[in-house]
Amino acid sequence: MLNTNGRHGPPSARDGELKRMADQEQAELRLAIARLRQEHEDYDAAINAMIQVGCDALRVQRMKKKKLVIKDKISKIEDQIIPDIIA
Repeated sequence: MLNTNGRHGPPSARDGELKRMADQEQAELRLAIARLRQEHEDYDAAINAMIQVGCDALRVQRMKKKKLVIKDKISKIEDQIIPDIIA
């Protein structure tokens, strides 16, 4: 196994530190995804309410666009957590 020095051998203390940093970063990304998903659901509820009360179609369309932007942000963060594997 290669360690952080690019040499074969047991993992160094630096390897453990990098793993902890990676785990912490991944946890932060997962938290960001959870927040964005909640915001996405909030927009969905707001859009449905606007449609129910007969709100202006342009305003509804703007809200849908904002909701889509949030969905794109979620996808980008998910790609950072689970990168595409080129086979």
